[in-house]
Amino acid sequence: MSNFVIVTDSCADLTAELVNQLDVKVIPLTYMIDEKEYRNDPVEPEMDTQDFYNLLREGKNATTAAVNVGVYTEVLEPLLAAGNDVLVLAFSSGLSTTYNSSRIAVEELSEKYPERKLYTVDTLCASLGQGLLVAHAARKRAEGMDIEQVRDWVEANKLNLCHQFTVDDLFFLKRGGRVSAATAVVGTMLAIKPVMHVDDEGHLIKVGTARGRSASIKAIVDQMEKTAIDPTEQIVYICHGDCIDDANKLADMVRERFGVKEVMIGYTGPVIGSHSGPGTLALFWLGTKR
Repeated sequence: MSNFVIVTDSCADLTAELVNQLDVKVIPLTYMIDEKEYRNDPVEPEMDTQDFYNLLREGKNATTAAVNVGVYTEVLEPLLAAGNDVLVLAFSSGLSTTYNSSRIAVEELSEKYPERKLYTVDTLCASLGQGLLVAHAARKRAEGMDIEQVRDWVEANKLNLCHQFTVDDLFFLKRGGRVSAATAVVGTMLAIKPVMHVDDEGHLIKVGTARGRSASIKAIVDQMEKTAIDPTEQIVYICHGDCIDDANKLADMVRERFGVKEVMIGYTGPVIGSHSGPGTLALFWLGTKR
């Protein structure tokens, strides 16, 4: 196995089991509720994710913060000092300043540790889309690719990592400026659900609408059918904002229609969930294009 450390951040929404299985290091982002800050650590969470979504349902407001340069330095420098090379796979620059912080830290530490290999990649991915890209990178490392080969594979394939989202409550998107107040009101009255994806610049954008929850879930699966590369050999990730029944329904549809190799289901974590709300549902796969 190639000897380098893969570092990502908690917006990858990897489960504790996957973090250990893939042997990656995760830097927690933070979120705040009632003026109390919580670290979004997948291995040692400071709040149960289900409790977090229950607070949102009760009307609590959650705000989030990116990883700053100092935190990256605190995490990366001990790894370098111990003789490790490091590849950072960061949350989309289209959604956060986290990648830019990693870039600055990498530039500074590369000067201090010139004998070490240290790279950062803007994944242009979010949530378990980012997590799936990290998982592919970890598997490439396990297959024997060196750090430059894995970095180059990620750069070459990141725009094939497809993200399709739908949400259940438009008012969380309104709060984040993704839809207007009028759209949120009318859409809620008519049970119109947006269908969104992460584009090639790493932004979350609306690509369509569906009438009702079932139709929005079907629209996600229909999009996978248009672009999926060799789906029977794929591992597909699904994340949800505390709506496991819908996540299981989506997984069953994907298995039935495509015969995928494996489906992994996890939570949309608190940082992204702060902006998308309870009922968020997303599907991630490798496709010909986003």
